[in-house]
Amino acid sequence: RAGSGGGSGDGSGGTEQGGVDTTSGVAGSPRATAPLAALGLDSAPLPNRQALSDALDPLLAKESLGDTRAAAVIDASTGRALYLKDADTPTVPASTIKIATAVAAIEVLGADHSIPTTVVAGAAPDQIVLVGGGDPTLTAGGGTGQDRPASQRQLARETAEAVKDRGRRKVRLYYDTSRYSGPVRHPIGVNDNLAAVVPLMLDEGRVDPKSTENAPRHADPAAEAAATFASLLARDGVTVAGRPRPGKARDAQEGKLAEVRSPALSDLVERMLTNSDNDIAEALARQVALATGRPASFAGGAQAVTRALTAAGLPMKGARIHDGSGLSGTDRVTAALLSKLLGLAAAPDHPELRPVLTGLPIAGFTGTLQDRYTDANEPAAGLVRAKTGTLSGVNALAGMVVDADGRLLAFAFLVKGTGDPAAAESGLDHLAATLANCGCR
Repeated sequence: RAGSGGGSGDGSGGTEQGGVDTTSGVAGSPRATAPLAALGLDSAPLPNRQALSDALDPLLAKESLGDTRAAAVIDASTGRALYLKDADTPTVPASTIKIATAVAAIEVLGADHSIPTTVVAGAAPDQIVLVGGGDPTLTAGGGTGQDRPASQRQLARETAEAVKDRGRRKVRLYYDTSRYSGPVRHPIGVNDNLAAVVPLMLDEGRVDPKSTENAPRHADPAAEAAATFASLLARDGVTVAGRPRPGKARDAQEGKLAEVRSPALSDLVERMLTNSDNDIAEALARQVALATGRPASFAGGAQAVTRALTAAGLPMKGARIHDGSGLSGTDRVTAALLSKLLGLAAAPDHPELRPVLTGLPIAGFTGTLQDRYTDANEPAAGLVRAKTGTLSGVNALAGMVVDADGRLLAFAFLVKGTGDPAAAESGLDHLAATLANCGCR
């Protein structure tokens, strides 16, 4: 049941893709889109609620899990609640809120949506404008493909050809970041786990594109991206006069010279969840805002995600979403909401949401669970897929597991007031491992 791949610590904004589980029926293609009945995951016996409570209650009560605990376990096939402990009490979700961001983004935009980066003609004949569309994974080199980041090198090559076709070899370059509004910095301030949130950046604003965890970021990612673009144009025979300057395109489609597009939203969602990528999370929240006519800001993105989930019929009572990444300690969701989000992603009539499941880290193998499930919980390695969440004094785990009887379960465990992060993580892992190994009849 195990996948392969790697990742980085929770909230690092890593860049590796998650592994694929092709035997559990939770991930992979085409089995991931098959109805649960076809996978045999709705014919196994349901866990007995009392037996499940007897198994989980002592684990949830452990001192290492702090003084505030909330839990929900549901049957993915029927949505039936199997275990609830303060499941409707809003608490801090940390990075598990990325599950909400992912579901909202796919519900509103569709799994095939991609984010453009465009170059258009400027107001004067010698002007061109680089227009940021909000793709944080745009990279300087590389190449484009179905699941590869968009390449600024290709964008420069196509732009240079278009400029030379118009008889010019020298241009003035402007860059447009007007698609987003509001503060560019998260309320937590400058942080190596999140670049300034602007619609134009390369490699998520990293000073070293190959870095992942605690990666220093450029103070002005858009200016850096424009400067790199100017140097790439020069390599293709088009000189940029002076330094690139901020400017606004008249229309991102009018006078278009070149365009590259991000990988499909399904790929971005997987990458975001596997590696707890904050930059992608904030970008997707803003894409939801843009698609629904709201300002592409922290506040607008949060409102758009909230309304999208409400429209999908999810239990939003008590939810307070303030960002897309979960870095905010003011975010509040319930364990019930997280379990319902995962159940929706597993529903046979929502195959478009499967990337929410395939993006979940695999215990002991990928992403933010790569280095976990190596202790007493090791028997559950490869069996649990879950999104982690970590802030100071806050730990969370929400995901999917097939139990010992073959039943697919969605779970969410949220705890607060933890003093030892490693002990809290092990305690949460023990809860999920117990689900994996318990028929609980």
